Amino acid sequence: MAYNVLIVDDSQTMRKVIRKTVSISGFEIGDCWEAGNGREALDILHSCWVDLILADLNMPVMNGLEMLRELKKGELHRHIPVILITTEGSEKRLEEAYALGIKGYIQKPFYPETIRDVLTRIMEETRD
Repeated sequence: MAYNVLIVDDSQTMRKVIRKTVSISGFEIGDCWEAGNGREALDILHSCWVDLILADLNMPVMNGLEMLRELKKGELHRHIPVILITTEGSEKRLEEAYALGIKGYIQKPFYPETIRDVLTRIMEETRD
């Protein structure tokens, strides 16, 4: 089964790396959209069906935590699994992100196998 994915990171290069890594990992992607910050991601969600969001924490305009808070306000998008892919290692910020509902965390740099395993596990849990 292919999943529609939204990649949210302020670095265009990192968005391309994440997209390529997810693709080569063997995780099946349907449509894939990219956003440079949380505000752009929310705009995409208004017009596109997204099954999974991969997001950075530290971004301008609207960071990952702010985006999570906004997602939780809307009934339609609050159940989309969000996985953080970030260099952020602060326990306090990660605890806050988990409290806001993230389903997983992948630290940069990462390997295709790590991404595949985390994404597969989370999407299987979501289907159950």
